[in-house]
Parts: sequence; C-alpha cells; structure tokens
Amino acid sequence: MKRVDVAIVGGGPAGTCAAMEAAYHGADALVLEKGVPRADREGLGPDSTDAAGMLDYWVDIMDFDPDEFPDGIVLQELDAVDFVGPTETTTLHSTGIDSSYDEFGYTFQRARMDDWLREQAEEEGATYEVGVSVRSVDSDLDAEYRHTVHLADGEDVEARYLVLADGPQRTVTIPTLDQFMPAGKSVSDVLSPPTANHIAYQEHREVPEELFEEDRLKFWWGWMPGETAYPWIFPNDGNVARIGLTMPIGMTLDDVENPEAYRLLDPDDESLPRAGEYIRRLLEIEYGDEYDIEEDFPLVEDRGKSGGTETYPISSTKPIESPTAAGIAVAGGAMGTTSAFHEGGYHVACRTGKIAGRLAAVDSLDRYNDVWRKAVGDELVRNVTFADIVAEYGPDDWDETFQMTNKLLSDGSDGSLIKSRLSGGISGLKLLATYKRTKRSLRKNGYVQLTEDDYAV
Repeated sequence: MKRVDVAIVGGGPAGTCAAMEAAYHGADALVLEKGVPRADREGLGPDSTDAAGMLDYWVDIMDFDPDEFPDGIVLQELDAVDFVGPTETTTLHSTGIDSSYDEFGYTFQRARMDDWLREQAEEEGATYEVGVSVRSVDSDLDAEYRHTVHLADGEDVEARYLVLADGPQRTVTIPTLDQFMPAGKSVSDVLSPPTANHIAYQEHREVPEELFEEDRLKFWWGWMPGETAYPWIFPNDGNVARIGLTMPIGMTLDDVENPEAYRLLDPDDESLPRAGEYIRRLLEIEYGDEYDIEEDFPLVEDRGKSGGTETYPISSTKPIESPTAAGIAVAGGAMGTTSAFHEGGYHVACRTGKIAGRLAAVDSLDRYNDVWRKAVGDELVRNVTFADIVAEYGPDDWDETFQMTNKLLSDGSDGSLIKSRLSGGISGLKLLATYKRTKRSLRKNGYVQLTEDDYAV
C-alpha cells in the first residue's frame, strides 16, 4: 500500500501542474497516468493532442513564461486570425484584452509541452507514473488518508487529497464524484461525455510553401452544421499545418434544418460526412482549382497519434465546482473549463491544476472553488457567453457578423477579437446588447452547472 499526500489522476497539463505545485510546497505528490502511444513521442505519455495555440492573454492565465520553454515547443509566433464565413471573411490582429505577451499568440508542440511540464514536476520532487490505469476510487472521509485509489494491476494508493484531472472522458471523475451526490442523481447528468463533449479530428499535412501562412490561425464558420462546429488550419513548424475540425457527437443529417446552406454539404449526401471527408471538401473548395490535394497536401505520417491523424474528445460544457469538503479537486478539462466556443483550454487547465496542487499541499483545499473563480472566472464567463450567443447561428448569421466586423475595421478599429465581434452599426449594437445581457445573466444566475452545495458531503 502506497501512501501520499496528494494523488493526481491524469498526467496532462492540469494533473502535471497540480503535481508540480504540490511538490513545490512540500507535499508528497503522485501522478497516475494511463498513457497512450503517439507517433511523435517515444514511449507512453498523456494524450497530448495538439492544441490550436496560445493567445496573448492566455499566456498570463497559464502563468508560464514562454521564454523559459526549451527549443521545439513554440512553433510559430502569430500575428492574426482569419475568420472565413460562407461569403464574408475578416482578419483580426488583437484579442482586445490586456496582456504581458507582445504578440497575438503562438502555436506550440503539445507533446513536447506536456513532457516539459512533467520534467518540471519531477524536478520539484513529484512522482509521475505512466502506464497506470485507475480502476476506481473509494473514499472514507473519517480516515487520515481519505481516498483509496484502486489500480488496474491490483495495487492501491491511499491519499489525503485527490486531484481529478483525467480530461474530458472523465472515466474516473464521474464515478468518484458520484459517491458524494444525493440519491438518484449523478454527475453524468451534466458531464456525460456524449452530451458534454464535442469530437475533434485533425490531420498533419504539408502545405505548399506559397500557401503556408506561418503567422495566423484560420477558422471557417458557418460552413458545416452543428453548434460550434468549424474547420481550421493551424501552422506548425516548417510548412506543416494541422488541418482539422470540431463537431457535435451524434448529430445526423435529419437534425439539419437547411443543409443546402452549408458549403461543406452536398445535395447528394445521405448522411453527414465523416470528419476526413469534411477536410477533403474544404481543401478542394479552397485550393482544388490549382492543386491536387492528395499530392500537394500530403499527410505527415510520423506526427499525431497515428499516421498523421488524430481523433479526440473536447470538453464543451459549463464548468463544475469540486466537493472540497471531501478533499477532492477537479481540474482542467475534467471540470469543463475548455471553451465550448473556441475549444481553447490548455491555459485554464494549467492554472486550475496549479491552484489545486498548491492548496492541497498547504491543507487549504477548501478554498479551491473560490480561488479558481477569481483566477479564471472572467475567462470562463466570457467563453460561456459567446457559446450561448452563437449556439443557434447559421451561415447567414456568421456572414452578418463578419460584415459588421469589416465595417468596424474600415472605420479605424484596431482589429480586436472581442470588440470587433460586438460592434458595427445597428446590428452590432444589438449584438453588443445581447452579449452584455447574456454575460450579466450568467454572472447573476451562475455559469457553473454543479456547485459545491449540490454535493452531499
């Protein structure tokens, strides 16, 4: 029987940052990571599916200085983001939020970043065990070591505090938290992966040098059906880009009211395209007149999870609070901090993990929900607000939004990501009013869908 101060389930950014902070503050911290194989990593490690990138103010939320990263983590410095609607396109050069980071943002190599975080945690004295599956967790709140973590190999680990950071699949988080739910209720009512997540797919492809735009992200909004469903292109090193998309789980063609309005749907479709077919259609529309997609945009097969491709879940729901009275903190994607609007979550995962680890180490985990709200609450409210506003958007709505943005830019705006989406003529004022009203309602009525008071602890 192994005993530790803090046991952490999941070795991604939230879990590793929790271990790093716990160890730094003198706790005996243990990370338990199941481990998955990747073409771009030797041996097992966390899932490490590449993130879109890091925007300027996210750097401050994440609370890591990119200048400290070793070579090979930061891939490209970003100057802009292109939003491509069905007929309208706009380019923005600022998030409109104050930041200590001078550029618009950067893209990074996720597996290298995760491995670097592991090194930092181990240098602080944390133990990181990979290839270890957690079968279940039992809790006895009257015991000194309140939590017994049962491993698939038959071994047990006892811990005073438990940090759940197993990502959007929540295979350990949901049954563990269910111990503390009132009779007849389950955490899966709000965090069930099929309803609380989106599915994402991306391909690592070489892009013709003359087309490769190293300094910008590209998103296509209103091209495919589904709430917050969109394709993207993110620049990596050399002239390799990640070309992918996100879409709801379980959506069918029968759910689409006007399929003819979406450029990535064909009249002959009898069902919604598979993810790879969506990507092929996007590239054909954008570049097929002059390029052979398979020859000129080849897959880079030694990247991603396998063969240059990867499919992965993305948490796309509102966050939950943790049952801190039970000595448990949920961090990162497991608690629903990934934005349902733009799918960014690495920065918030790092920050919530750091908070959980530090507070557990100094026996102050009861403050966790208050502290993470102060640290990242504004970011989460902003993300949920945007997600609620665009939930019912169709192609015409995106074109109207980008028309307003371009009008504002032509009037001399600095091209900020936030302000430009919410201004420009009477329509823009209506959108701004909707944004303020939605945000105010969330602050008043709550953007958290499961509070600490909802647990029976």
